[in-house]
Amino acid sequence: MKKHNFSAGPSILPTEVFEKAAAAVLNLNNTGLSILEISHRSKEFVAIMEEARALVLELLNLENKGYQVLFLQGGASLEFLRVPQNLMQVGGKAAFLDTGVWANGAMKVAQDFGETVIVASSKPKNYNYIPTDYTIPTDADYFHCTSNNTIYGTQMKTFPSTKAPVVCDMSSDIFSRSMDYSKFDLIYAGAQKNMGPAGTTLIIVKEAILGKNNRTIPNILNYQQHIAKESMYNTPPVFAIYTSLLTLQWLKSKGGIAGIEKLNETKANLLYTEIDRNPYFEGVANKADRSLMNVTFTLANPEHKETFDQLWQSANISGLNGHRSVGGYRASIYNAMPIESVEVLVATMQEFEKRIIN
Repeated sequence: MKKHNFSAGPSILPTEVFEKAAAAVLNLNNTGLSILEISHRSKEFVAIMEEARALVLELLNLENKGYQVLFLQGGASLEFLRVPQNLMQVGGKAAFLDTGVWANGAMKVAQDFGETVIVASSKPKNYNYIPTDYTIPTDADYFHCTSNNTIYGTQMKTFPSTKAPVVCDMSSDIFSRSMDYSKFDLIYAGAQKNMGPAGTTLIIVKEAILGKNNRTIPNILNYQQHIAKESMYNTPPVFAIYTSLLTLQWLKSKGGIAGIEKLNETKANLLYTEIDRNPYFEGVANKADRSLMNVTFTLANPEHKETFDQLWQSANISGLNGHRSVGGYRASIYNAMPIESVEVLVATMQEFEKRIIN
């Protein structure tokens, strides 16, 4: 029986994507070849790459706006390195909004390239909210933020206006909600949370911001080199890109981002309503900053942990434990999570309440 998978990543994908990807492992589009063995230079895979890149721009409404799409390797963590390498001047400065582990990780890598300025931080309150009152230095080479924080269950609802290029790590909420994506000059996202399997990273970059810094960039780290080679400077992660394409096609069939956003809001509201209603649970994130993707909560009484754990595990629920650094529980409800699974979790929480009362 298929489990209700609330894992933060690698995470759930649509059932039809699993089925199509599985079929392609045996025979890709009646070529007689597996997607695992097909040449990345073949016309079949070139077509996959081109469609995936085009669909990204279409879904984000960034067509003909000066953006390039890359599917690279190394995870979002490699972009911590690639971003300052490509955007920070020698002796330059980058500004950061510190909203958690991943934002802090990006800043620490950038420190090797120049000055880093924290414009605001929610660390004193264990990152349970998103700072909003801050000023970005006018001489910053770029401003970096993380749109959604998987560990703490917080999400940026608004983004600042600044003359500096805006870089955003959208690893855990890419394609999940409607917004003006042209506000960002560079977006990066690991595929394994909301788009595909682990193994590829999506980069969407406004080409006009590149080639302006005064440092030597190794080819493998140079966005312009990857753009020139159409994401094939080296052998790309073929299977991960193909599966990401299938997910993008699925998303388009569901009404695109506007369509999936409505479902995401319904799922999140259902779960947050139960957390707020049920006296035996407590939400972690500040209500105004609650994530639509990662719902974090704890037990009002930690002594009830064994009872609740037995209940959700017997309900065929998987991946509900919170991140090891904060504990508690985390329900990751990415695009592909069906509302039926959220209903099962809510019913389990209600059953837990009855058990405690009785």
